[in-house]
Amino acid sequence: MIGWLTIVSAFSLFLLLIQVPATAILLSRLFKGPLRHPPITPQHPTPELLGSVSVVVPTLNEALRINPLLTGLSQQSYEVREIIVVDSNSQDGTPDLVKAAQKQDPRFRLITDDPLPANWVGRPWALHNGFLYSSEASEWFLGMDADTQPSPGLVAGLVKTAVAEGYDLISLSPQFILKYPGECWLQPALLMTLLYRFDPAGINTEQAERVMANGQCFLCRRSVLVNVNGYTSAKSSFCDDVTLARHIAASGFKVGFLDGAKVLKVRMYEGAKETWTEWGRSLDLKDASSRSLLWGDLWLLSAVQGLPLPIVLSFFCFSLTLWRSQGTAPTLLLSPLLLLLGLNLFLLVIRFAMLFVIAPSYDRTLAKGGWLFWLSPLADPLAVLRIFLSAFRTPRKWRGREYS
Repeated sequence: MIGWLTIVSAFSLFLLLIQVPATAILLSRLFKGPLRHPPITPQHPTPELLGSVSVVVPTLNEALRINPLLTGLSQQSYEVREIIVVDSNSQDGTPDLVKAAQKQDPRFRLITDDPLPANWVGRPWALHNGFLYSSEASEWFLGMDADTQPSPGLVAGLVKTAVAEGYDLISLSPQFILKYPGECWLQPALLMTLLYRFDPAGINTEQAERVMANGQCFLCRRSVLVNVNGYTSAKSSFCDDVTLARHIAASGFKVGFLDGAKVLKVRMYEGAKETWTEWGRSLDLKDASSRSLLWGDLWLLSAVQGLPLPIVLSFFCFSLTLWRSQGTAPTLLLSPLLLLLGLNLFLLVIRFAMLFVIAPSYDRTLAKGGWLFWLSPLADPLAVLRIFLSAFRTPRKWRGREYS
């Protein structure tokens, strides 16, 4: 048994060497939370905003979820010059819904983007087409996803914030709508993989390669997009929003990622399986990161999110086994195992405390089993595993399109 304790102590020291610096990095990010820019709020437009924004929406078979977006965009005021829906040959009636909206609001315009060129991913190609067809008289370009639900006053609030703070690009973190038990448990754990890797929403990140962005609501000065040749820098990226935002930041422009939970809701995927498959395969952000940054993120997530729960459970199993075999475990108190336990209990406390921080980012009013949100830390090892699986696989199918 003495030999086993020596091995366990050595392994505990090894884990501490991995986890302690990662914990320090995590705390340095979380401590920035109180300094965040306040959440974006709905605002009324003022005359200088007249016709200043062109909205572009990429679509591919979005008939089941696009209506809230169409309604929300119609509720935006005169700051929106045009709403261009770029459809990629949908077969489910999406174009018909857009045409119906156009009869009620002439700002809607429907175009198609086929065929898809080689070396382009469908979403950035659609957005690039929308940018090319948008009015040069608009000062701002706003990319919106079909699964979003914008509140009245969203666009005015975005533009006024960008002007007041001097941003060239702003994207928003939304409020996620949850409906089913599995996603209530899994989705917050997947979201936490982003929150642990990057500065909180509302913090200005100085390093371009650490900038975060969300293409579901992506406001950029048109002149900036002209400067960087639209979406060409992100043409082959499956996380085009982050890739383009980091390219724009590296070009010297001011980029912001802010809290939009008060103005933007999103219903991304139906259930845990679709969340795991669809969202999980892009969360690694490998298309926007160097290999060194990717490996650094994988180390951090493993150390502070993936390991704490297994380590704590393993400690109690090991202690129970030792107690049954010897009737006591005094040697345990002298080993690094106790320090390892304390660190991982601390990380679990942080993780559960983060639930109260992210709770406003979720709409669980219609959720079945919404209480599972509070048990989402138990899904952390799975979430980290999903990032690893995604990091070493290139998607072959995305939103109904095949890629070689």
